[in-house]
This record gives sequence, C-alpha cells and structure tokens, in this order.
Amino acid sequence: MQRVFHLDNQDGEETLHALDQAAGTELWHVAIDTVAKDSQSLPGPRSTPLYDNARIYAQSCRGELQCRAAGGGGLLWHVHYVTNFGAVFIGEKGAAQGAARHGYNGSPVIDGDHLITLAGGTNGASLLCLDKLTGKVVWQSQDDAAAYAPPVVATLGGRRQIIAFTCAGLIGVDRRDGKLLWRVPMTTTFSRHVTTPTIAGDMVMVSSHEFGLTGVRVTSSDSGTKFHAERAWTSKEAAINFSSPVVVDGFLYGMGPAKNLICVEAATGKLQWSKTGYSVSDAGKAHASFLVMGKNLLLLTDGGLLVLVAADPKEFREISRAQVCGKTWCNPAYAGGRLYLRDGKELVSVAMMPGNP
Repeated sequence: MQRVFHLDNQDGEETLHALDQAAGTELWHVAIDTVAKDSQSLPGPRSTPLYDNARIYAQSCRGELQCRAAGGGGLLWHVHYVTNFGAVFIGEKGAAQGAARHGYNGSPVIDGDHLITLAGGTNGASLLCLDKLTGKVVWQSQDDAAAYAPPVVATLGGRRQIIAFTCAGLIGVDRRDGKLLWRVPMTTTFSRHVTTPTIAGDMVMVSSHEFGLTGVRVTSSDSGTKFHAERAWTSKEAAINFSSPVVVDGFLYGMGPAKNLICVEAATGKLQWSKTGYSVSDAGKAHASFLVMGKNLLLLTDGGLLVLVAADPKEFREISRAQVCGKTWCNPAYAGGRLYLRDGKELVSVAMMPGNP
C-alpha cells in the first residue's frame, strides 16, 4: 500500500499522519510533541516528514526527532536536540537566534545508512550523523546554533561533504567524520537563515533578506586535502527571504524581494530576468515552492496557484496554470504522477497530466 505522510497541529500537539495514497483515508496518526507558539505564524510543525525504507522520520519545532514504523506508527527510536545534545529552545525571548527562537524548520536528510540533521548543540553537537536504524551517534561536529535551513549532502572539490547554513554562516564538513573543511561567516539579525544551500558546480548559494543572495565558491588543493571558500558575488536585488530556490543548468530560480520570480546566473550572480504577479503576500512574506520537472519548473505560489514555467534563462515563459488550493507556505511533494499539497484547511492530491499541472 502506498502512503502519504504529513504533520499538522491537532489540539495543541504536533501530529504525524499516515494516509492511504489512493483514497486519502487516514491509516493512523500519532502525536510527537506539543506545539510551539510565536507571533510570526500559526502554531504547528514547520518541517517535513522524511520516509525511507518502511520508516518515517518526524521532527518537531521543539527539537524532538522520532523514527517510527511506516506501517503502523510504532516508535522505533527518538532523540531530543535540547535534552540529548545541549541545544537551546527558548522561543521569542530577548535576542534568541534561529531555531532557538522559532523552532526547528530544516528537515533531516537520509544519506546511505545515516540520517544527517542540524541539531544546533553549541557544545560540539551542531551537526549530527546518526545511524538511521538505531538513532545512535556516528559522529557530531561544530558549535553552531541551528538556523532554519536543512543540511545538504554534495561533492565539492572532489570531497563528499555536508553543507549547512547555520546561525553563524555557511559551513562544509567531511561526510565521513564531520571534520570541518571550510567556513564562511554570515550573521544577521535573529539569524533568519532559511534557504536550503543550492549548488551549481563549485558554487554554493544561500540568501538572507538582509545581506542578499550570495554565491560562495568552494575549491580544493593538494589533491583535495585543503579547501578554500570565499564569497564570489552578492546580489541585493535578488535577495530571497525564506523560499528556497532551485538550480537548472547553471541558473538559479527563486522568489525575489519584490514578490518577483527571478532567474540568476549561478557563476556570476547576474539577474537574467524578473517577473512580478506571483505572490499574494506582503513583500517580506512572499513565498513560492519550486520543483524541477525536466526542463521546466513547477511552482506553487503562496496564493495556491500551481504554475508550470520554462526553465529558460533567456526569457520568462509561463506554460500553464491551475488554482489548486488556498493560501499556503507548505512545500508540495511529487510522486507517481501525483502532486500532494496543502493549505490551512485541507490536504489535496492533484493528478499531473504530461506538460500541464
């Protein structure tokens, strides 16, 4: 049986649900933590469940990470970033930064036999590599507090590494043992570092509404034993707030600061084109989710509009559109010819026709 998993707020508890993929009927649900409330958005979970080989991994805003059996929801193991790894969650108090302020947003990632997550422990447990079957620590690394972006796994300079956008900046650590390979400091007010690190060649791109979209070039020498990372370019006109971009053939596509869709050349930071009219939110809260569909981009706007556009750096071309839900900041998931998405009221399954949403 194919299943759909999602998190929501049920009576003040962050709740993990499993649904039958064909019918949409619920198979089981289980609470994983109490909700965290703040003034920035509705209370509830802010990360995406992760499925791998009959297991489902769910993370709460407060730092509870659970592994459950996909078949019935039984708990297999769990850890807590605060109680087990010395991280901090205090909410909107004083000068709290990143996840300590608004909760854990960046979902973990599976790589081989391991689960990689940004716990944010400032005592050498910022990045964790866990055995995905048992939850046991394989290694832990660095002292950075967690921001809101998930870690990514990529090969740069001939070395497989984990790249993380933390409260302190952009870092790369060795995938094998967590050894720090390079670091580029980046600090902002309240550490609102949200965008998933996006990679094109030797360029790693992240963004903040304060410093703008930035490309960091990572190179290696001495047969890949030494690494060097530096800012290659920064674009304030292409500053992305909290909507993660995507890359196709060396060009980045995302949601810019003026509620505008943008295309940026990854190598230089040059703005190729900009197109307004795809957000219903205030400029500071404009959002769109992006999926790469071959040579096209499928984007879900914050107004619930599903749009297929060409991934063409020469010009903006909309191919088709459909209104599929209400206002949303949730990222959709695509599998088996169907798109699964949600707004503040319901979960929706959309059948995808070839070439059209």
